[in-house]
Amino acid sequence: MDHKLTEQVVNQKQRLTLTDQLRLRFKNVLDSVGAFLNRLGLMPNTVTILGLIGNTLGAYFLARGQMTLGGVLILLMGPVDALDGTMARLRSEPTEFGAFVDSVTDRYSELVIFGGLLYYYLQQGDILLAALAYLAAAGSVLVSYTRARAQSLGVDTKVGILTRLERYLILSPALVFNIPHIALWILAVFTNLTALQRILDVRSKAHKKKL
Repeated sequence: MDHKLTEQVVNQKQRLTLTDQLRLRFKNVLDSVGAFLNRLGLMPNTVTILGLIGNTLGAYFLARGQMTLGGVLILLMGPVDALDGTMARLRSEPTEFGAFVDSVTDRYSELVIFGGLLYYYLQQGDILLAALAYLAAAGSVLVSYTRARAQSLGVDTKVGILTRLERYLILSPALVFNIPHIALWILAVFTNLTALQRILDVRSKAHKKKL
């Protein structure tokens, strides 16, 4: 029995995504900041919307070609993605609608960022990088959509190379150091590969459920 329990714990740890691991590692910090924002009277959904506004402002600067400034703003908005959920948990008010708003807002944030890059490269006449921005945006949305669609079928999938946190860790520094083309190449390829990985994972799990 002890051996089986140990094996289950190990398997559970192996299934943790990078996002899950970082949330656990920085739980105390997130709890402290989240508690402070709650004392200020801010609502979790308000923080979610503020994150979207910050990313939209960052995307505006990207569209103007001010990659470093836009990248700094987007980099600063990253922790906000974890704070809204933390605030709701500390309030003992996590709701399905709040999780829904958070997820939808995350998609909007990514799309406005890639939209800013797409606009800039179209204005520059750089069709290749514009196409890469489009592919990266499409792949990022599909990574999330495949999981959401799978969950609606009673299957959960978190596998893949580039979850949202990994995408953020690739794109934000590349923007800050004004090398967005490198990030776009990586994201255009590996976001779509991640979506494919999830499709195959869902196929495998759905097949096992039939057995």
